[in-house]
Amino acid sequence: MADTAERWARLADDLGRRVDGVPPGRWDDPAPCEGWVARDVVRHLVEWMPALYLPAVGLPVPALPSADDDPAGAWHGADAAIRALLADPDLAGRPTSTRAGEMTLEELIAMTGLMDLLVHTWDLARATGQDETVDAAEASAFLAGIEPWDAALRSSGHYGPRVPVPDDADDATKLLAFTGRQP
Repeated sequence: MADTAERWARLADDLGRRVDGVPPGRWDDPAPCEGWVARDVVRHLVEWMPALYLPAVGLPVPALPSADDDPAGAWHGADAAIRALLADPDLAGRPTSTRAGEMTLEELIAMTGLMDLLVHTWDLARATGQDETVDAAEASAFLAGIEPWDAALRSSGHYGPRVPVPDDADDATKLLAFTGRQP
C-alpha cells in the first residue's frame, strides 16, 4: 500500500470532489450520521483533524473558514494544512503521544484520519446525491484492520450498531455497515 501522504492525497481528493460537487442548496440536507446535515460532515473533519495533528507536533491550528459559511473553503484549508504536515519528512516523522500510545505523526494520521476520509466521503455523497463510490482497496484494508476491534469500537460510542448486509456484499458495503451506516 502507498505511504500515508499518497493515501491521504487520494482519499482527500475523493472527498474534495464531493465537497466541490455539492449542489446549491444541499449543504443542509440530512447526512447518514444521525442528527447531521451535509455541512456537519465537513465540520466534523475540519474541527478534529487539524486540532489533533498540528498541536501534536507543536504547531498552531490554522484559522479556517467556518463550515457554516464556507464548508468547501473549510475543507480545502484543513486538507492543505494536513498535506503540508505529511509533505515535510521532519514533521511527519515526529513522535506524538496519544491515548493509543507513542507513534509518529504520519502513523497517527494513518490510524485516525484515513478511514474517516473514506467513510465521510460516502456520507457526504449520500447526503448530497453524488457518486457514492469509495476506494475499494482502501475499504478492504480498513475492514480487515477494524473487524478485530468490533467490541472496543462499539463501546466507544463512535459507531452505531452494525447493519446486516449479504455475505457476498463488497468490502466497501461491509465497512459502511460495520460503522452503522445503511449502504
